Amino acid sequence: MIFAKIDFINLLPFHIFLKKNIQSTQLKSIIQYKKSYPSLINKKFKKRKVHSAFISSIASRNEKNLDFGIVAKKDVLSVLLVPGKDEKDFQSDTSNALAKVLNLEGKVIIGDKALKFYHENPNAHFLDLAQEWNKKYNLPFVFAVLCFSSNKRILQRVTKNFNKHHIKIPRYILNQYSQRSGISNTDILDYLKKIDYELGIKEKRSLKLFLKLTKQKGFK
Repeated sequence: MIFAKIDFINLLPFHIFLKKNIQSTQLKSIIQYKKSYPSLINKKFKKRKVHSAFISSIASRNEKNLDFGIVAKKDVLSVLLVPGKDEKDFQSDTSNALAKVLNLEGKVIIGDKALKFYHENPNAHFLDLAQEWNKKYNLPFVFAVLCFSSNKRILQRVTKNFNKHHIKIPRYILNQYSQRSGISNTDILDYLKKIDYELGIKEKRSLKLFLKLTKQKGFK
């Protein structure tokens, strides 16, 4: 099974869990990894070049998935819109569509670079798109969904015992991500408190609403 990894900080707890869990089972010999950014992973998954991945919500329509994803309850800090001339972030499909659904114009910035921008520009004028969604609909926002084209049982087995509150991130890994992203260890840990992974009733309602609204806007 080829599993595509979004190598952003928001999935750090899951990647640590996955690595630890797979090392202790025969799954290590079954699962291969491919790293990339969300919009490219979407394309590879649609072409079935990978078998499972966290797929951007807008690309998850009609795909098989687990009740698992990348969720922001309110603000997220890593999906921002700087008002002004429209400019998409090539790494994201969902965030670009979210700005359109909210009828907001500006430059979309996502991922670690957005989180860095947030901390380096405290006085800048920008909008947190997850927070804007929450203000309008009083729902969390689902940025990605764990989808699969095959190997459902293996994926269920791998994710079964995941609980972000039980994941301890080793300092050396924090240091690596901090050095790579330019974001302090403390800011990384504070940011991860804003990320959830389970899709419950509200999350599913939110995802359904987002897909409905994007369809109305002409997104397929």
